[in-house]
Amino acid sequence: MSTTGITVLPDGGLKSPGPGLIPLDPVHTALLRGLDSLLTRLAGRLGAPEVVGPPLLPAEGLTKLDYFRNFPQLGVSAGGFTPEALDVLADGGPPSGLPLRPTGYLLPSATCYGLLLSLEGRDVGDEGLRLSATGRCFRNETHYDALRRLWGFHMREVLYLGTKDGAVEHLDQGAEFVQETAALLGLELTRAAADDPFYDKGGSRARLMALDPVKHEFSAPDGTAIASVNRHRNFFGERLDIRAGSHGPAYSACVAFGVERWVHAMILAHGSPEQALEILSAAGI
Repeated sequence: MSTTGITVLPDGGLKSPGPGLIPLDPVHTALLRGLDSLLTRLAGRLGAPEVVGPPLLPAEGLTKLDYFRNFPQLGVSAGGFTPEALDVLADGGPPSGLPLRPTGYLLPSATCYGLLLSLEGRDVGDEGLRLSATGRCFRNETHYDALRRLWGFHMREVLYLGTKDGAVEHLDQGAEFVQETAALLGLELTRAAADDPFYDKGGSRARLMALDPVKHEFSAPDGTAIASVNRHRNFFGERLDIRAGSHGPAYSACVAFGVERWVHAMILAHGSPEQALEILSAAGI
């Protein structure tokens, strides 16, 4: 069967199936794919090979990382319908209020969690380790706002595990890359410290973070944070027994990009997805 000529979407385009769930048309998709390809240049610069993280995260593993203490509102559980619920659905009944069977797993809310949990008990050596991945992430939010805040979105991360000095260098190079890429694309970003710790927010650690922030965000003119540099100190190394050779528990850091948010920032800066795609093409992507 020939499909020649089937290139035009129905009137009204692609319809959102629910809050925080936005399908991307061909132009937006090309923009997202091109931006993600451009953002992989950081991985190439730092020698971080591309990997694919696990699609689900065990609640048991996240408990070790204080996830449910620090980010209890974000978790999206992966549940299964009970046989009784399936019977209701098969008969055309409403899905709301049906019982779910717990699986003990959650959908990822950040790409790095799956990579870190996959390295539990490992030694990354004195030279350290870098990895790069794009994952589909999910977060329960109080509200959703087009591409600025989605229930499901793509997050590109470049992760480092190794020494304290190596983690600092990783973030310095990541921040430099963000600014270079923004300039290449005609984006004006502001950098500011953010309150988003990877550990208990109480006591001395919270006071330490106020004096020495562990996260900085890069935001578009409308306040949308599209990238961040995150210094975890040796928190994950200690909790997951990840070692850096003779240096002891590994220090870790990541540079993260919300890819749909980069799409939003490009359209905000250049007026339309078509014009944004032209700018991206001019950048060699």
